[in-house]
Amino acid sequence: MKIVVLDGYTLNPGDLSWDGIKQLGECTVYDRTPPEKTVERAKGAEAGFTNKVFFDKEVISRLPGLKFIGVLATGYNVVDLEAAGKAGIVVTNIPAYSTASVAQMVFSHILHLVQNVSKHAESVRKGEWTNCIDFSYHITSQTELAGKTLGIIGFGQIGQAVASVGLAFGMKIIFNNRSKKETGLEAAQVSLDTLLAESDFISINCPLTEENAGFINKAAIGKMKTSAILINTGRGALINEADLAEALNSGRIAGAGLDVLSTEPPRPDNPLLKAKNCHITPHIAWATTEARKRLMDIATANLKAFMDGTPQNVVN
Repeated sequence: MKIVVLDGYTLNPGDLSWDGIKQLGECTVYDRTPPEKTVERAKGAEAGFTNKVFFDKEVISRLPGLKFIGVLATGYNVVDLEAAGKAGIVVTNIPAYSTASVAQMVFSHILHLVQNVSKHAESVRKGEWTNCIDFSYHITSQTELAGKTLGIIGFGQIGQAVASVGLAFGMKIIFNNRSKKETGLEAAQVSLDTLLAESDFISINCPLTEENAGFINKAAIGKMKTSAILINTGRGALINEADLAEALNSGRIAGAGLDVLSTEPPRPDNPLLKAKNCHITPHIAWATTEARKRLMDIATANLKAFMDGTPQNVVN
């Protein structure tokens, strides 16, 4: 089998191995593939792996030999599933590989915003503790998480993992989800309006759909506490970025921790890049070594299962 990996760098910048996939066939790995090179590089391949390279209707129509598309992520909006289905192409994704890592990033942002460890460490490095007349000082307020309300939007595996960590910190957990959820966790399902109004911290962990794009907007933010902190490790387009920037700059809410933006990499004029108390990481919640290793293993298993005639994690 001829196999092509079109954009392998973010999954494996050099600290993992492609050997598992290479054992399944003749495999070529490209770090990155510009759109105009997709067909040229995938031509003749029976299996193609992609993370962010698009397989739209036109691309699929020009690759008659393609039988398998493995998306190297959980989200699979980079593939036209209808066109793939009509062409007899099996499309797979990688579910649940980064649950623990994303939950960890949610609390990395929360803890960063409430305790400002880096600011205090830099203050000490500058000699400000050495020259202090007191044994202790703080340059920003320090907030305890116990007793605070954490509102989680989207209560799938990641949302529930976030809830479990919050409970360990002694937080009250409320959540909003499209369907009824019975999880056994000490968490109350509430309306979105209730969640927005009552939460001290809001974590967005829902998938992006046509219906909820931009749902965190001026109206939604207006229902939040002025002390609220917003965390987004879901998809950037769930937030109206101009509205959030305005809210942060005006003090309408206290802060935001974002691992995703609507366009990635962001355009230089994205208002959140310079917004007050807005801390942005470059879409790395998924990228721990452990999570990427799981992703690689599942991707390999997906292709092997397809070759064995028992495809798994099929999304079309």
